[in-house]
Amino acid sequence: MSSFVKNAWYVAAWSREIGRRLTARTILGENLVFWRRQDGTPAVLVDRCPHKLAPLSIGTLVGDDLQCGYHGMTFSGSGQCVRIPGQAAIPPSACAQSFPLVERYGAVWIWMGDPALADAQHIVVVRHYGEPGWALVDGQYLHFDCNDLNITNNLVDPAHTTYVHRNTIGNAAAEDVSVKVEQGENHVLAYRWVNDSEPVPLVKAMGNFAGPVDRWQYYYLHLPSVSCVDFGSIATGREHSEQEMDAGLRSFSYNFLTPETETTTHYFWLHLRNYHADSAEASTQVARLMTDTFLADAAILALVQREQERTGVREFVRLGIDNAPARIRRLIARLQEAEQAAATAASPAASQTAVA
Repeated sequence: MSSFVKNAWYVAAWSREIGRRLTARTILGENLVFWRRQDGTPAVLVDRCPHKLAPLSIGTLVGDDLQCGYHGMTFSGSGQCVRIPGQAAIPPSACAQSFPLVERYGAVWIWMGDPALADAQHIVVVRHYGEPGWALVDGQYLHFDCNDLNITNNLVDPAHTTYVHRNTIGNAAAEDVSVKVEQGENHVLAYRWVNDSEPVPLVKAMGNFAGPVDRWQYYYLHLPSVSCVDFGSIATGREHSEQEMDAGLRSFSYNFLTPETETTTHYFWLHLRNYHADSAEASTQVARLMTDTFLADAAILALVQREQERTGVREFVRLGIDNAPARIRRLIARLQEAEQAAATAASPAASQTAVA
């Protein structure tokens, strides 16, 4: 059984990546080809002609349609074959699979599961997006040489920031501060406050604190693979309320993890902040600092993935900080089992067995 949850919205690309040129990308182990119709709406097909299986991405656009570069079969954005050179009759099987797409938050989202379930209301809400006083850094992308589960586990693990990110968002003050965990129907939250502590490097660079701070880290994981990190600092002694947090130095980092294959992941991210909101220089600095942070994750997770594959073991010892990652794995396993059960029930063989 595939490890992918298919009944979910994944970021396929940033909107600016998709245009009137064919763009090939592998998502959930499937090779896809994207383009925009002349009215600007995006389209996607499996990157495989149903005739000889040539990649459609080596073809050309003819108006809104995609012409295969091998024998000229032409397909609409819905996957229907609309022309076969030299042949008037078009076989019913001459079609390519398409998938629902939605554009939101400057990104193109794809649904690769049951199209009847593709409700755009289930796309995660990005807090403060487009609101005055909140600066946006978006269009960011990294490629991780590890599976998405290892990344989601890392993104509900505040404990690693002390050691992996000591040059950006972590420091020694948090070493012995325990992590609390809460679970909802479709998300897991790991969080902690580090009180009366020295500001971390990012806060030192961007903030204006005269003394110690209280720092928070709220790590949300929205199933199956959208992370939101609510991070910031306020002067020690201030109330730990939403109002005070918004008045302090606060940011929301959204990480959209899209499995490429069983062992590699597309990592799209955007960042909203309430400090230096009108400064292009600050945006450049934030982009660099956050990229450094995520590259540090990518490096250590690639090593973790390598050893997991070599040993066939995910972990030898489980610690208290593994509470949230363990919950995520159980919840995702349930989603996978539910999808597998639905697929089995819908298969012709299952229907014949039920009738018999």
